[in-house]
Amino acid sequence: MKVHLKIKRFNPEKDAKPYWAEYEVDAEPTDRVLDALHQVKWYQDGTFNLRRSCAHGVCGSDAVRINGQNRLACKVLIQDVGTNITVEPILGMKVIKDLIVDMEPFFAHYKSVMPYFVNDSPLPEDGRERLQSSTDRERFDEGTKCILCAACTTSCPSFWASGDYVGPAAIVQAHRFIFDSRDTAAAQRLEVLNQQFGVWRCRTAFNCTNACPREIPVTQLIGEVKKALVSGEIK
Repeated sequence: MKVHLKIKRFNPEKDAKPYWAEYEVDAEPTDRVLDALHQVKWYQDGTFNLRRSCAHGVCGSDAVRINGQNRLACKVLIQDVGTNITVEPILGMKVIKDLIVDMEPFFAHYKSVMPYFVNDSPLPEDGRERLQSSTDRERFDEGTKCILCAACTTSCPSFWASGDYVGPAAIVQAHRFIFDSRDTAAAQRLEVLNQQFGVWRCRTAFNCTNACPREIPVTQLIGEVKKALVSGEIK
C-alpha cells in the first residue's frame, strides 16, 4: 500500500527555518514507521537524516513525534497510525538536522541526579554481592525499565517552558536508586531534586506517562519522590 509521509526538515547550515517535506513510499501494514523512514533515506532523499541504532525498541535513540505524539519509530506499526503520517523531532531540544536533536542537555540532567549505585561500606563477609529481598527490589523495579529515549521529558509542558527543569527521565533514574535499599546516597539525590528546577516543577500533567514506550508509570514515580521529600522517610 502507499503511505504518505510528511516530515519536518531543517538543516541549520542552510535553512532559515524548518519546513515540511512530503514523500510517498510503499509499505506493508505491519511495517514500522522506521521502515518507511528508511525508504525515504535510502531510496529517495539521502540528505534526510534520522537517528536510530538497534531498531528494536531497546536503545531508545529513534524517539520522534509521530502524528503529534512522542513515540519510538521502531515500535509503531503503520497499521496503527494510518497511511498519512507526520513525523517531526521531539520538542524542547535543539535540532541538529531534521529528526536529530542535541541530547547533551538531556544527559546532563541525567548525570546530575547521580544515576549510579553508591555504597562505600565493607562488602559482606563472603566478599560477594549485597543481597536484597524480592520485596525491596519491587520497590524500584519500574524505574529500571527506562531506556533514556527522552520521550517522557520532551512531552512535558514544564520542560517545554524551561529546559533547566531536570525532567521526568532524570527523576525516574533518581527514583531507581533512591529506593534501592542497598544504596547510601538517597539524601544527596533528593537534595538535587529539591532545587528550583527539580521535582517540584512537575505539574502532574501525565504527558510523560502517556508518552513512555516502556509503559513506566512515570507520574507515579515522580509522586513517590515528592512524598519522600515531604515525609523525610529517606535519610
